[in-house]
Amino acid sequence: MTSTIAGRTRKVRRGYGRVALAFLAPAIVVLVLVRLVPAASALYGSLTRSSLLTGDTRFVGWENYAELLGNPDFRGAVGVTVLFTLIINPLQVAIAFALAVLFTRRLAGVRWWRSLVILPIAVPPAVSAVVWNVIYRPDDGLANAVLSVLGLPPQPFLTSPDQALAAIIVLLSWVGVGYWMLFLIAGINDVPGELYEAAALDGAGPWRKFFHITLPMCRRPLAFVLVADTVSNLLVFAPVQMLTGGGPEGSTNLLMYDIYTRAYTLGDLGRAQAEVVVLVLLTVVIVAAQFRMLRGDSEGA
Repeated sequence: MTSTIAGRTRKVRRGYGRVALAFLAPAIVVLVLVRLVPAASALYGSLTRSSLLTGDTRFVGWENYAELLGNPDFRGAVGVTVLFTLIINPLQVAIAFALAVLFTRRLAGVRWWRSLVILPIAVPPAVSAVVWNVIYRPDDGLANAVLSVLGLPPQPFLTSPDQALAAIIVLLSWVGVGYWMLFLIAGINDVPGELYEAAALDGAGPWRKFFHITLPMCRRPLAFVLVADTVSNLLVFAPVQMLTGGGPEGSTNLLMYDIYTRAYTLGDLGRAQAEVVVLVLLTVVIVAAQFRMLRGDSEGA
């Protein structure tokens, strides 16, 4: 009797397994075709060198990586990308979280202001780049017009090696902050109201509520936004291509744009694919460091 029941249980489990596999099959197929196959192709391509003239491909091993490491343009692109990441990610997350906290309060016109912040999401990146190109014009741009009203001298913005990267960061923050704010608003709205009521009864003020309730309870949404924002910013391409072309003097030559230049301008497909692998590894390292940092914070809390 026991063996019969066990046999039936195994059959039921196998049946459930087949059903689950049937539902998962489309997602697995898409994952393999869209993610794993291109990743394997890029990894293999990074170990080869192709001639655009003859179409011949030969295996060169790690030679592409060695030549990349010795290339000053590539090293400069890595440095710019790391600096860009260290600045833009905490900046965007901090502004998005501050706005999320502000817009979840009962303030006059809060829905209108929230819609205004979210509006840039609906604008395609290329259109946003064109708009900000007009704003950053050195002669008749809106930014310098505002500076002149304030009594400040005009600035070169996109044509200055010292200002171009900051100008790109402002543009991307204008586009991205509203998007990440939506996730953080959802996280704040999920915090139980009873916690705030209990804190109010204990005499806690707004700052104590923020640091002891809102911030700890939003750690998961913050972790998601930080990681997603990091990956998104490491793949930035259109604004750099349209506004600066990686210049001036390589100050905005992010890795994604350098990959494009190496592949489609120089025709160096092998080194471009090696650079793709380096970009993926850099992304993994940064994201892993973020997870470790956030996990350490949660354990300390």
